[in-house]
Amino acid sequence: MIDRIIQFSIGNRWFVMVCAILLAIGGVLAFHRLPIDAVPDITTVQVQINTEVPGYTPLEIEQRVTYLIEAGLSGIPRLDSTRSLSRYGLSQVTAVFEDGTDIYFARQIVSERLQEVRSRLPLQITPELGPVATGLGEIFMYTVDAV
Repeated sequence: MIDRIIQFSIGNRWFVMVCAILLAIGGVLAFHRLPIDAVPDITTVQVQINTEVPGYTPLEIEQRVTYLIEAGLSGIPRLDSTRSLSRYGLSQVTAVFEDGTDIYFARQIVSERLQEVRSRLPLQITPELGPVATGLGEIFMYTVDAV
């Protein structure tokens, strides 16, 4: 069978060359249309709430800030879980949403809930949403202007 393929290829070399070129062109066109990322983002949809709390101990931050924010986030649609971190001067709450949730929908809902929680927080304490980022981190683009 291989002998017949080789004999056909030698006898019809222009036909084989044209087929090979068409296959190569088709491969290049298909390659340019592939929606593949070099490093696919497989992380969950997350919204971070960062709160600067100067002068408080981690226990006070947990009781007076972090707990109130976590309680305020309970019941959000498509919320999978929450996790928090309370350190000297910082409260960080991360809301993790189900796969497929739109990040801007999640941020909007969390922002609305934070408006409700702000009245129960100590004075001068304002929680802020973290940047739109994933577990892979943010990608910064730097440009260099020629002088």
